[in-house]
Amino acid sequence: MAKYDNNFVDELRARLSLVDVIGRRVPLTKKGQNYWGCCPFHNEKTPSFSVNEEKGFYHCFGCGAHGDIISFTMNTEHVEFKTALQELADMAGIKMPTVQQKSPERVAAENSYFDICEKACSEYQKLLFTDAGADALNYIRGRGFTDEMIKKYRLGYAPKNNLIANKFVDIKQNNLLATGLVRRGDYGLYDFFRHKLMFPIFNPKGQVIAFSGRSLDGSEPKYINTTDTELFHKRQTIFGFNFAREEIYRKNRSIVVEGQIDAIQMQVHGFGETVAPLGTALTEDHIALLCKSNRNIIFCFDGDGAGQKAAARACGIVLPFIRDNSDVRFAFVTGGKDPDEVLKSGGTDAMNKIIDDSLSLIDFMWKNVNASFLVSTPGGRVQAEKFLSSELKKITDKKLQYEYEQEFKSREFNEWRKSKKSDVLNIKVPDTDLVTKNTLIYIVNKFENLASQYAEFLASLNISFDADAPDLGWNEKQAEKFIVSVKLKKYLESLESELKAKIAGRINGEFYTNEEIQELKDKIAGVNSKLEKLLYIE
Repeated sequence: MAKYDNNFVDELRARLSLVDVIGRRVPLTKKGQNYWGCCPFHNEKTPSFSVNEEKGFYHCFGCGAHGDIISFTMNTEHVEFKTALQELADMAGIKMPTVQQKSPERVAAENSYFDICEKACSEYQKLLFTDAGADALNYIRGRGFTDEMIKKYRLGYAPKNNLIANKFVDIKQNNLLATGLVRRGDYGLYDFFRHKLMFPIFNPKGQVIAFSGRSLDGSEPKYINTTDTELFHKRQTIFGFNFAREEIYRKNRSIVVEGQIDAIQMQVHGFGETVAPLGTALTEDHIALLCKSNRNIIFCFDGDGAGQKAAARACGIVLPFIRDNSDVRFAFVTGGKDPDEVLKSGGTDAMNKIIDDSLSLIDFMWKNVNASFLVSTPGGRVQAEKFLSSELKKITDKKLQYEYEQEFKSREFNEWRKSKKSDVLNIKVPDTDLVTKNTLIYIVNKFENLASQYAEFLASLNISFDADAPDLGWNEKQAEKFIVSVKLKKYLESLESELKAKIAGRINGEFYTNEEIQELKDKIAGVNSKLEKLLYIE
């Protein structure tokens, strides 16, 4: 069997949900932390096929079938290993690499990188509680961190001198450089992190793979991260995920905040499912990693313009990942505060209220589009509709995409058009009788396409379409015929009213030409002709 770089196989597993891949062939139902369905490898009526997303394997308690995302693809598609990888790569949207087999030298080098990062973390931890680390320790304690929190998250201090470059002299320079902890200068190696409060960055297994350093002297940027290495890719790494994994499963959701201090404070104050990106905007890789654990996500950002912009971007990224059982929400911290400050001033109750008041994905999209476009104008509404249409195309589940489209059409009608006092055809529309009103209410509630198509006319009738009406059992063609007939009758009534008014005006000395009077009569005759023809349309 050909052997591929483990990084590629790991990336496939990180990007693709085992439940999603298996769910394409096997209907699954969640029970506890596992998903269950009827085994595809033998005939059964009672589900004994279990899928564990967290551990990344499936197991059938009936026939004993067991494996991961790759073996499932091989066995169900009846393909070899390489073909299975290609199918999964296409599904994940990544390119297949050339066949590579890790050499013993490369394996040794990677183990060395992990070892270097672990030893560096230990050195930084020790220094935090020395005189040299006093500024860093005072700062983090001032942010409400206890010694227990400092120990759990393994915070440390990188000194002003070249600690790593000088202390790790017995390690191969290339290996040391490969970790990103040091760089090469004119006079040899020097430390990348100096005089920084250090936050170790862990992979999902809890191994130290990189660091984030916070400035202590007011210099910008406030945070610098290890540059990308063989172990660490910032766009694919989420801070705090190793601590949050179990809570994400237990709470059936994840919370995404903007920074690591916020994430830590949230975790220790009862929101253990909280994570944060590392000084960069959210990426598809971040969302893929979270959705692999759970598709219920709450984005918790600042309520200012930057936070709203970040939320809008997150919304666009998350749409391809949502399913019919997803619950994606948006919470905003207002008053110029962040989650850390809210927890300090109001405690867990205040933060819970912010989470409880979060907007659903569809409510956030609707609020965002109304704030971003001038929907009080026809042009603005067209722009908003085009934007919504392009965003909804990102949803991969076509049935779910359709439901979202229908929801937005309903909102467009009810909030953009129905509320407008349209002056249809520049005529006064007569009152609507009760039977016609109830019939139109029935049509609007049942045929959303017709409601959208005839929105301007329907809005002009000043009818409350939120009311209930009896089901007439009509099809869409019958419903449209009725709307057109009402529209023509309303127009006819207005023309006849205008004709009477002008004839009366001539009697009272007002000047109307014969041509004006005849033009109205011709219009009335034309409408009557259309009404007569409408009767014969099946």
